Amino acid sequence: MIINLGSKNSILNQFIAEIRDEQIQKDSLRFRHNLVRAGEVFAMEISKTLNYERKEVKTPLGTAEVALPTNELVLATILRAGLPIHQGLLNFFDKAENAFISAYRVYEKDGTFHIRFEHISCPSIEGKVVVLADPMLATGSSIALAYNALLEKGTPSHVHILTLVASREGIEFLRKKIPARKATIWVGAIDDELTSKAFIVPGLGDAGDLAYGSKTAWGEDFY
Repeated sequence: MIINLGSKNSILNQFIAEIRDEQIQKDSLRFRHNLVRAGEVFAMEISKTLNYERKEVKTPLGTAEVALPTNELVLATILRAGLPIHQGLLNFFDKAENAFISAYRVYEKDGTFHIRFEHISCPSIEGKVVVLADPMLATGSSIALAYNALLEKGTPSHVHILTLVASREGIEFLRKKIPARKATIWVGAIDDELTSKAFIVPGLGDAGDLAYGSKTAWGEDFY
């Protein structure tokens, strides 16, 4: 299932507009803050899909009955650009466990690239709901790699894949690689163009650099 939150009018569209804006991007603090806020919006929407159970809560004056979520959650992100979105998710899902995945693009001389996977730090995800976040979904290769790495830690009840800006090509790639019944893809915007170097247009640029500054990389990675 593909859920495009950007197709509906909400404050999320303002956050994404500012995240894309080349002038506002010059303020890295504002850029990170908007990623956090976008993560919180996605968290609220994802929370509506969870299982709930009514429980009694004692107040100073009596007892209130409240429906509370019962799923165990694991929040996962691909380093480093996904960290602010991860924080936004964690602000709402404060009882969740956490997973971090190190993967990046390595370019060859002919302009082609492959995704290099280095490490995953993750608890068991057996029977749990997993939320896998990355700001951009270009080819879909990184998300597919991260998804398969997570499955080595157990069989989740469901996986929510979250990205702010996706290419149409990347979404179609994930449709083929990940069974629809096992995952939901949440996006903030879908862009039609993907360049020969797999950069999304209009996209937003290098989310990792915009959030945390430029780096000396082994490849021209866009993370």
